[in-house]
Amino acid sequence: MNNRRKIVVIGASNVGSAVANKIADFQLATEVALIDLNEDKAWGEAKDSSHATSCVYSTNIKFHLGDYDDCKDANIIVITAGPSIRPGETPDRLKLAGTNAKIMSSVMSEIVKRTKEAMIIMITNPLDVATYVVSTQFDYPRNLILGTGTMLETYRFRRILADKYQVDPKNISGYVLGEHGNSAFVAWSTTGCAGFPIDDLDEYFHRTDKLSHKAIEDELVQVAYDVINKKGCTNTGIAMAACRYIKSVLYDEHTILPCSAVLDGEYGIKDVALSIPRMVCADGIMRSFEVHLTDDELEKMHAAAQSVRSALDGAGIK
Repeated sequence: MNNRRKIVVIGASNVGSAVANKIADFQLATEVALIDLNEDKAWGEAKDSSHATSCVYSTNIKFHLGDYDDCKDANIIVITAGPSIRPGETPDRLKLAGTNAKIMSSVMSEIVKRTKEAMIIMITNPLDVATYVVSTQFDYPRNLILGTGTMLETYRFRRILADKYQVDPKNISGYVLGEHGNSAFVAWSTTGCAGFPIDDLDEYFHRTDKLSHKAIEDELVQVAYDVINKKGCTNTGIAMAACRYIKSVLYDEHTILPCSAVLDGEYGIKDVALSIPRMVCADGIMRSFEVHLTDDELEKMHAAAQSVRSALDGAGIK
C-alpha cells in the first residue's frame, strides 16, 4: 500500500457523492476517483467537488472521473453501487439481494484483478448480504473488508436517546447490533450515558416520562423510512459512518466500532455477515468482540442471522 491517501468511490449517486464530499470535508484524501456506469454523473460529481477545493478552508484534493485501474494504487475503496429502496416502496429484501449480489460480483471481479491490498468499505444494500458475497466469493483478505452495518443505526439510536435527555449524543454509549435492517436490535445491556448506567438516567435527568425501550426501538426503525419517504434517500448519515471507518484506517486508530463482517463462530453463528463490535486500524479489522449479551439480545442476534441467511438462500448464495 502506498503512502498517498487515494480513495476510490464506486457508485456516484446519492450515497457515493455524499461520501466523496464528506471525505473532502474531513480532509481524508489526496485523491478521490469516482466510478459509475453513468460516467457523466461521476464526472459531474467529481468536477463539482473539485470546485469546492478552491476554498481557503479546503485541502487541494484531486477529484476526478475514475475507472477500475484507479484501484491499483488505492488505499481505500468504498462500494455504494446498486439500487436502493425508493420512497413509497415496500422493502423487498430478496429481490434487492439477488440484484445487488450480481452487481457486487461484477464489481469485485474488476477489483481483484488490480489489488488485494486496499481496504474495502461496503455500503451497498442489503448490506450484510453484499458484505458476505464480497467476503466469501473472492480471494480477498477478509480483514480488509468491512460493511458499514449497524453504525448508522447506532448513530440514529444515540441521537434519539440524546434528544430524550437533551444531552450531547457523543455522551451516549452502546450499540445497535445484528442486521443492517429491520431485525437490527438495540443492545441495551451495552448502553449508558457519560458513564451513567442506562437504568439511572431518568433519576439523574429528573425525567418523569420514564424511558421506554420499545418506544425508542420503534422510532429507530421508523425514522429510516420517514427520511427516505420525505427526503427521497438517506445519504448524509451513512456518509459520516463511512468516513468514520476511513479515518480509523488512515490514522491506525485501533478504535472499536460496530461493523459488518462474516462471523466465525461468534455467538455460535457462521455463514452470515452481521454487525458486532470490531477493532479497526490500518490493517483493517484487527479483532472482533463477542460482548456479553442478555438472553433476549442473544435471541435477537440469532434472529438477525436467520434473516440474513434467508436472504442469502433466496438469492442462491451459499
